[in-house]
Amino acid sequence: MRRGILSEGFHDTKPSYQSALVHSHSSQTPKSPYEKAVTYRAETAFCRARQPVGTVATKPSAEQRLSVRNRPRGAPVMHQRWEDLLFLHWAVPVQSVREHLPPGLEVDTYNGTAWVGVVPFFMRGVRPRLLPSVPGLSNFLELNVRTYVYDTEGIPGVWFFSLDANNRVACSLGRKLFNLNYRDATMAARRGEWVDFKARRTGASGSAIFRYRPAGKARTAQPGSLEYFLTERYALYASSGATRRLWRGRVHHPPYQIFDADTEHVSAMPAEWNSQHRLSGPPQHACVSPGVRVDIFRLQQVRYGDAPTQPDNYE
Repeated sequence: MRRGILSEGFHDTKPSYQSALVHSHSSQTPKSPYEKAVTYRAETAFCRARQPVGTVATKPSAEQRLSVRNRPRGAPVMHQRWEDLLFLHWAVPVQSVREHLPPGLEVDTYNGTAWVGVVPFFMRGVRPRLLPSVPGLSNFLELNVRTYVYDTEGIPGVWFFSLDANNRVACSLGRKLFNLNYRDATMAARRGEWVDFKARRTGASGSAIFRYRPAGKARTAQPGSLEYFLTERYALYASSGATRRLWRGRVHHPPYQIFDADTEHVSAMPAEWNSQHRLSGPPQHACVSPGVRVDIFRLQQVRYGDAPTQPDNYE
């Protein structure tokens, strides 16, 4: 029998597949000097080499899509866990995405097609580096609408059309510190055999309702596959709006363990809240992940064309 969605907060009964939650880099075996040297060279070639400002963006190579998984140099600024993610994706015309992007970014495509994703999930243990989690602030729900892009250096990443959350403080900090389009929303979720997730953006009409669970065996996305293109993203982009500054933030986590998605309810309504082109029909791709532990790194300014100059680190 179907269970109703809780009116507030979480129900923390975990589905059995939650034990597949992957641990962060800190629990991995330390790299040998050789591995460190290889990683350093890859990072240097990938993240430090700068193309001349104003060059045309070059679509990421297969090597770049792999190299971006390397852990960035330096210390992260935040730690968090992303849990019980549902990845829903629709194929869309390239122009319907391009018209919403800021200068400096190009639409990333798979076999010539652009994709828009709707992703509900649980944010847990969100905290700055060296500080503990705070009850009432560190755990909340999030629902984002996203697409896939790359910059003038060919670095692939995510562009968020919106990020809805039921935590006003997190929304405010996300807007002010990371220039991300966080929106206040009323949300509720319940975790058991199924994940029930409901969201309603403040000031918008209608609710987005999701009901999902994993199916089949766990796997990791294979490089070159559509699944890899849609899920294995280790950079996000943000724009400062009126200043026209473009920022890139790196994240690091182990590859997702993913399952096929068994769904009873899905919704494309969050894209309609953004006044985007309607996502028609069922999603062309859907999968579920129990989640990953994530390190968030400092934003860096992306150089392009006549972009205003600013020190690389976003302060």
